Amino acid sequence: MKSVLHPVYFPNIATMAVLVTNEVIWEVHDNYQKQTFRNRCHICTDQGKHMLNLPIHHVGGNQGRQKYKDVKLDNASNWQRQHWRTLQTAYRTSPFFEFYEDDLAPLFEKPITYLLDLNIKTIDFLCDSLSIENQIAKTSSYNTKIESDNDLRNLVNAKQNLAIQQETYNQVFIERHGFVKNTSTLDLLFNEGPGSLSYLKRL
Repeated sequence: MKSVLHPVYFPNIATMAVLVTNEVIWEVHDNYQKQTFRNRCHICTDQGKHMLNLPIHHVGGNQGRQKYKDVKLDNASNWQRQHWRTLQTAYRTSPFFEFYEDDLAPLFEKPITYLLDLNIKTIDFLCDSLSIENQIAKTSSYNTKIESDNDLRNLVNAKQNLAIQQETYNQVFIERHGFVKNTSTLDLLFNEGPGSLSYLKRL
């Protein structure tokens, strides 16, 4: 059975654990919804849990709902510079940030038009860093109910309190804020490096 997931911005640990242990189909024909991980992720900074939010161009109300694949990023806000500087400040003292820095930096250097394209690129980066192959199967249409596959599209909801049994790993500011669960997989990668894949498989 395949698992259906939304492509999101630097997927969190729960979503990435599904990807590394299952055959995945990416949902690309849904309507865009606010308050989801489609345009945000959480990292750990010296202030605690911090959200990186992607600005998008919102369509007018007379145009109705907007398809996720048609959503454009608002690159006038210079979000790339802001996100990159925040990541550098948060993780420059982590054990493995420098190891992945050169491969990650290009995502923040050239403007990307569509949100979905950016999210796929962030997943590509994580898969390359974990030495696994990103899966390319995509939905051909939108279905409210999925009968034949494992529907895990609810993981996109940024407001749900996901009950996840997660091992503690050393985070940069753990002594100040305690262990922060289910952050972006970037947090795991920068702190655990090559051990990140086995960590995700244990989930």
